[in-house]
Amino acid sequence: MTNPILSMNQATIKYADLRQTLDTLTKAGYQSVGLWREPVEAVGLDTAVKMVADSGLRVSTMCRGGFFTMPEGPARRASIDDNRKLIEETAAFGCKVLVLVVGGLPEGSKDLIGARARVADALAELESDALAADVTLAIEPLHPMYCTDRACVSTLGQALDLAAPFNPKAVGVTVDTFHIFWDPQVLDSIARAGREGRIATYQVCDYRTPFEKDVLLSRHYMGEGVIDFMSLTQAVAATGWRGDIECEIFNQAVWDTPFDQVATKVADSFDKEVAPYWPL
Repeated sequence: MTNPILSMNQATIKYADLRQTLDTLTKAGYQSVGLWREPVEAVGLDTAVKMVADSGLRVSTMCRGGFFTMPEGPARRASIDDNRKLIEETAAFGCKVLVLVVGGLPEGSKDLIGARARVADALAELESDALAADVTLAIEPLHPMYCTDRACVSTLGQALDLAAPFNPKAVGVTVDTFHIFWDPQVLDSIARAGREGRIATYQVCDYRTPFEKDVLLSRHYMGEGVIDFMSLTQAVAATGWRGDIECEIFNQAVWDTPFDQVATKVADSFDKEVAPYWPL
């Protein structure tokens, strides 16, 4: 039976629509799923909520909000409004976590510090919406190779500093092994995140080189790369955080594999690489 704390993010079987995702995971014995907004919007929110409820699956996270590093203007207003809509959509599933990929440098800019400041400004605007919906905005630090185009926040420490002014119920962090394993301060930062009540979700997959041609698609099954899941998983567990642990893989070869085989391999790799270090 699939480990009851394991969730699989929908992007791991990218070509599956919502119905196929739910059917694949329930047949494989999963109890939780991480959703993306695009497959939800393809069927409509009300229909999607009913489909998920009928499946019996929990929703571990909704992906993804953010992308609000642009200067003030129509594009930024549209982004803030879209994030408000996403908060409401997340809450509609009974999900407590909206993952934020905050955005990189605006076109023509070299000002990472300014981009991070605009992230803080966006969080200040969205805090009350998140609190009202009982949804945590989970800032996801991304590996530094993505700092210019996807997320100007690269370390867990940076994410925690951004979250610090806000209510922990409204703003937390995503602990994603692929993005943060390399950080010399990662274990201290995980402990800090626990002390501050900021861990919203723990996501796992592996990292290896050489990268795929598209570096975005370089996430692998646990055990196929170099990440020390023992130390990271034990560090998260030591904080007292308990929630669904979500596997999220972007990889063309994985996407081209039959959905049921992916679900089985994710569960097997989780059992070997992550579960032994998580309290029963």
